[in-house]
Amino acid sequence: MNAVQPSRPPLQPTPRRRVAPRPKRHLRQRSYQVIALETTVKIGVNVVISVAAVTALVKLLPYHWSRQAKLQEINTELRQVEARVNALNVEFSRNFDPRQAKSIMQEQGYRFDPNQRPIMLIKPKAVEVEQVESSP
Repeated sequence: MNAVQPSRPPLQPTPRRRVAPRPKRHLRQRSYQVIALETTVKIGVNVVISVAAVTALVKLLPYHWSRQAKLQEINTELRQVEARVNALNVEFSRNFDPRQAKSIMQEQGYRFDPNQRPIMLIKPKAVEVEQVESSP
């Protein structure tokens, strides 16, 4: 283990091949062209998407307007029906009110309470004034 090791020859740097430097001008010009192409493609895609969105809006607006008109019509009918339902509810509660049973019977039939006497109003006849013709 303590044997003498053969000496190594001194390491010499390996000769490197020189790479010819590329002109930077071409790289810059090429990168500008790539950026310009990429920007042009992005703008084109955005224009296509914008045209599609505007077309969809133009087609959807008349549908939206017709739906709004239909909704307005339904709301109007709903208000009318609510008024009718409220009137029917009032009439229903009145018809089943035991305190008003007599008055309802009198309205719907021609019977009167025995304690009541019917009153009939008669228009007085207009008195015709005859002019007496004077004889000569």
